[in-house]
Amino acid sequence: MRLAPVMLLCSGIMLAGSARERDFTFDYKATVKDIPAGAQKVELWIPIPHDDPYQRIADLHVDTPYPYTITTGDQGNAILHLQIDHPKGASVPVTMTFQAARRERIQTLVNAPAKSDAAPPSDLARWLKPDRLVPVDGQIRTWAREVVDAAHAHTDLEMARAIYNHIVATVKYDKTGKGWGRGDIYYACDARRGNCTDFHAIFIGYARAMGIPARFAIGFPLPADRGQGQITGYHCWAEFYAKGIGWVPVDASEAAKNPDKREYFFGAHDENRVEFSKGRDLVLTPRQQGDPLNYFVYPYAEVDGKESTAIETRYVYQDVTAGAVAAR
Repeated sequence: MRLAPVMLLCSGIMLAGSARERDFTFDYKATVKDIPAGAQKVELWIPIPHDDPYQRIADLHVDTPYPYTITTGDQGNAILHLQIDHPKGASVPVTMTFQAARRERIQTLVNAPAKSDAAPPSDLARWLKPDRLVPVDGQIRTWAREVVDAAHAHTDLEMARAIYNHIVATVKYDKTGKGWGRGDIYYACDARRGNCTDFHAIFIGYARAMGIPARFAIGFPLPADRGQGQITGYHCWAEFYAKGIGWVPVDASEAAKNPDKREYFFGAHDENRVEFSKGRDLVLTPRQQGDPLNYFVYPYAEVDGKESTAIETRYVYQDVTAGAVAAR
């Protein structure tokens, strides 16, 4: 059945009424290839999408000839893990399928005089801490302060909007050349171009520099037109916490690509996406031998404790009739 109707909450997040919904199936296929003869151990980690107020995941199935576990890792992310000792073949295939119902998320208090009376979350301090490629240092604080001062911004909401407007106006969505796609705030501030990770590195870094908790999420985009097809790459987005309002969704890169939706994407995430994980610099469960992951949306594999990049992937979606996704 469909997600049950939910009325407007005190946090100001719209969960019903005019919020749009999308039901679809999703196939996530990964194959670790070219496993050398004599390898002692192969490990594979795959992110699993989660339930939250904006998406419902149902009928998740994993097809693989090997045993696996599902665990909870860093920042609450769900993880599928396989370990194959003394692998017999040169490849390890896994297919994960699920149904999803995604709901448009709108923070109505961004444009309303009412304020939330909800208590702030207890974990806000963690979303003020730097990431490896998004430091909160003196230079970042200086740049962020210049942006908010130029806009005469004072409240959390005013400062976040000033940062958002600055990024959308001065950064180009451009995936040519090298350096883009890592979410490196210094690269993005210098090049003034990149993809969604680069846009949101600036937003999150500047927000944190101004004392505004901000966090990162990643998944896959779906074309706005309903249908079916293959998805060629990930999409990521952000949210910040404003005192008296709550968590506010933003998508600066989509706003840059769609100027007519600039106002919409400050305070909204559309339904054309599915979220797989939150956070950056992620430690997996069981812990990987390599460095923490910059972000976690694609499969990650190690052969005898060393990262393997010989992974073939395919991601396919198909829209289904509204209401077809069953609640777990």
